[in-house]
Amino acid sequence: MTGAPVPHAAALLAAWLSPGYPIGAYAWSHGLETAVAEGFVADAQSFRAWAEDALRHGAGRSDAILLAHAWRDPGDDAAAELAAALTPAKERRAETLALGAAFAAATSAAWGIAIAPAAYPVALGRAARAHGAPLEMTVTMALHAFAANLTSAAVRLVPLGQTEAQTALAALFPAVHDVARDALAATLDDVGGAAVRADICAMRHEMHEPRLFRS
Repeated sequence: MTGAPVPHAAALLAAWLSPGYPIGAYAWSHGLETAVAEGFVADAQSFRAWAEDALRHGAGRSDAILLAHAWRDPGDDAAAELAAALTPAKERRAETLALGAAFAAATSAAWGIAIAPAAYPVALGRAARAHGAPLEMTVTMALHAFAANLTSAAVRLVPLGQTEAQTALAALFPAVHDVARDALAATLDDVGGAAVRADICAMRHEMHEPRLFRS
């Protein structure tokens, strides 16, 4: 594997992190469906607060740290083990493992390099390192994709209009860049979160009916 930057790195990451990449990210709401049903998220303002907490204090931050470790040391399985072990709900564990397996399969088939199935941020970090995508760019774009997927779910669930959804997403950019910067300086010892309400909503989603999303 090589970490040498390649000229097409931005385009490569844009393809991998596109909503059209065949990993099924659109099927997971990360507990947002329960949050809407229980009234915690009801408009653009409350969605923005929810998503920012997920970025700064929840899976956004933890996944960014795991991704960075996998990029720096792709042969170390510690990040993959932590990513699976520390998910706070059954569906969240299923989410990261399903996305990681689908990403590994699609990327191995389409881009000609074998990526072993692992939790999503770990598989993404290993693939980015193998294809020469710079670490900072990878982490930043992955966090943006995380926020964008939450926004897409909010459009369907709250619901939000397209313009107000994009306004909310734009307002999350400072959090994306703050979390990316901090993740680059962190280690696996720093993995952890405090997005308690989001975690509880993810647990409650296991019994939520009817449902649009798998988490």
